[in-house]
Amino acid sequence: MFRNDWDEVPDKFELFHNFTLESPIAKNILNMKFIISSTVLLKNLQLIYGVINPSNTLPILDDFKFELTGQSLEITASDLETTMKVSVQPDMAEGPGIIAIPAKLLMDTMKTMTNVPVTITIDEKTLVVEISAGEGKYKLSGHNADEFPAVPVIENPSSISVSSGLLANAFAHTLFATGNDELRPVMSGVFCELNNDDLTFVATDAHKLVRYRRTDARSGQATSFVLPKKPLNQLKNILPDDEPVSLEFNQTNAHFTFENVQLTCRLIEGKYPNYEAVIPRDNKNILTIEKTPFINAIRRVALYANQSTNQLRLRIAGQELTLSAEDIDFSNEAKERLSCSFEGEDMEIGFSSKFLLEMLGNIPTEQVRLELSTPNRAGLLVPVENENKDEDILMLIMPVMLNQ
Repeated sequence: MFRNDWDEVPDKFELFHNFTLESPIAKNILNMKFIISSTVLLKNLQLIYGVINPSNTLPILDDFKFELTGQSLEITASDLETTMKVSVQPDMAEGPGIIAIPAKLLMDTMKTMTNVPVTITIDEKTLVVEISAGEGKYKLSGHNADEFPAVPVIENPSSISVSSGLLANAFAHTLFATGNDELRPVMSGVFCELNNDDLTFVATDAHKLVRYRRTDARSGQATSFVLPKKPLNQLKNILPDDEPVSLEFNQTNAHFTFENVQLTCRLIEGKYPNYEAVIPRDNKNILTIEKTPFINAIRRVALYANQSTNQLRLRIAGQELTLSAEDIDFSNEAKERLSCSFEGEDMEIGFSSKFLLEMLGNIPTEQVRLELSTPNRAGLLVPVENENKDEDILMLIMPVMLNQ
């Protein structure tokens, strides 16, 4: 009797052993855990940290969402309008699991570490996050990831593949010209126009306008949409040098994918102004000048301009350009002459020195051309002999009324 009972013990023990290690119930009580290099983790957190607003109405938006599935770790940041996600391969992973971790505290902790292995363990019952690195152990409170906003699903999307270098140049050349007027939100973003011949990116704040066009990329269908400024600033800083970027979009959202990064943003609703209608076509007065001396002269003379208007006077006569500015309130004035090449009638025109410097700083060539018609109409700044023949850059600047 005793012997028979003993013979059954291994079978019972095996059942218990299988239950504790293999059953779904047992898996649910295992902690989420992974090991990763502090440098790798920090680099990926920095890619998406810019999405998080300094102050949020929803506390969960101050967090990163960590989701571990198999050997893949996805880290997400969101501000409701824009969501960014990076995929990372930890050196070791046990899970699966999901949790929201305070972003700033985690970032600041990683910044203090050299390139060391970091073990992060999450108790899914208490949501306590334990970080171990070398002889240091740190604990912080995580949050329930169920409260984290879901990534929008783009239904029936159109798609296009674009070079990362092209997008980086397009955003760099246009973002500075976007507006900040809350009454005209459509002008606070970059207008993207896709067709069979080229891709065009436009930005304007009603004082200046930039049209950046590329003929070496095109779309199979003609469409247009307005991308908001914040996600484009984020993309501009992290796009690789020359990698394909997949862009999916519909009427409400756009989704960018490259390397291990995904960004989804809500498009700006509204009809963009007819930018082609404001570009002057009959410009008979053409000024060609070296960019660097022109920029330096503007900077010097603008120091003496009225600091609220930044008004700069350009007088063009023959082959000479005279820049002048004054501030009557403080009896300040400055004047400087530059050599130039000019075709047309002698004229005087005023521009904001601030806008002029912004535009000149975004023209890639050493020689620039300023095309003018009359003193009360917009002037056009374009590069001279751009090395990239597929790149068409046009910048429009509105004149200011001169004090007589």
